Amino acid sequence: MLGRKKAVKELIKKAVAVKDHLAQFPDFHKYERNGIFVYLESRHGNQLPLPTRKYIQNLLKLNMEGPYGPEWPSEEKVKRREMVAQEARYIFVRQSSNAFSAKNIMKQDSGLECTHEACNDDCLIGFVHYRFVLEEDVPVLYVYELQLEPSAQGKGLGKFLMELIELIAYKSQMGAVMLTVQKANDLAMAFYKKLRYVISSTSPSQVDPLIGLEKNYEILCKTFESEAKSILEEGGWKLTVQ
Repeated sequence: MLGRKKAVKELIKKAVAVKDHLAQFPDFHKYERNGIFVYLESRHGNQLPLPTRKYIQNLLKLNMEGPYGPEWPSEEKVKRREMVAQEARYIFVRQSSNAFSAKNIMKQDSGLECTHEACNDDCLIGFVHYRFVLEEDVPVLYVYELQLEPSAQGKGLGKFLMELIELIAYKSQMGAVMLTVQKANDLAMAFYKKLRYVISSTSPSQVDPLIGLEKNYEILCKTFESEAKSILEEGGWKLTVQ
């Protein structure tokens, strides 16, 4: 058991050490469908410039103040701290025009910073914030945020980003992708259900129905292998607790 725990921690450490996960998947460097043309870039949470941090705060408020309701002011403070953590990883979505060549679009400095002159923060239209963590001793990629501008929603871009996230998780030998969704966010719940995410056995509603009634969120997951499925979907972790 000690050997397994050490191996799992090494997987997390190895995944965190990768400088740019996006670079491993060239087919996901850009998205051109349904009337939008965007390209993606990677960054680390502790390397975000001030305009990008402000953009993240504004988009989070726009999309999440409603679902969180009266809890938003306190939750917003938490998200601001999470946003710039060293372990935070980002995929940013930037809008471009068809005039840019694919070569220029993917021009990057050290794999993290886009150097094209059009790559400024006012052309951002969304982002994914994710981390590599342990959940019940299972290595997982946890999606902290998937946020898109309202004008970019409903055009397949969210699905495209989640497909990329799942590939990053699988490539990094994570057992699952996990995320938290507000119960009041019906559109998000329907979106993830369509992508075959299920309520995790670690979600409050599954751990204790009474506690679940008090909580305004559910934890969802999609597992990639049998052990992760047993623990995160079927509640195998409860046996060790008991």
